[in-house]
Amino acid sequence: MLVQCQKCGKDYEPKRRGGKFCSTSCRVVQHQLIKRGEAWGNPPNGDERYLADKLVAVGRSATEALVQVEGLPAAEAFSRLRALVQGWAGVANNSIIEKVQYNERQEMNAQATRMKRIKVSK
Repeated sequence: MLVQCQKCGKDYEPKRRGGKFCSTSCRVVQHQLIKRGEAWGNPPNGDERYLADKLVAVGRSATEALVQVEGLPAAEAFSRLRALVQGWAGVANNSIIEKVQYNERQEMNAQATRMKRIKVSK
C-alpha cells in the first residue's frame, strides 16, 4: 500500500506499519523544522488535509480575483471582491474546522495531563 511522505509528498511503500516518511533525511529534516517552529507538528491528513486544500484554494481564488478586478471601476471591483469574501465565509463556518479545533484541544489537554503526571512523579 502506497502512502505519501509527510515531508516531501512523494508516494512510497512504508517499511513498517505507521511509517510517515520516505527516508531518514525527510524524517530528520521534518523533526528539525518542527523543533524550530517552522513546520506543523501534525502534518495534515483527513479533515486537516481537506481544510488545508480549501485554504490553498482561497489563496488561489484571491490572486485570480485581484487580477480580474485590476482596472475596473472601484464599485464593480469591490462588488466582485465582496462576493469572493462571502464565499470564504462558508469555509470559516465549516464543521471540519470545528472538528480540527476539537481534536487540537483534546491533544493539548492530554499533553497537559502528561506534564502534570511527570511533575508529580518527580
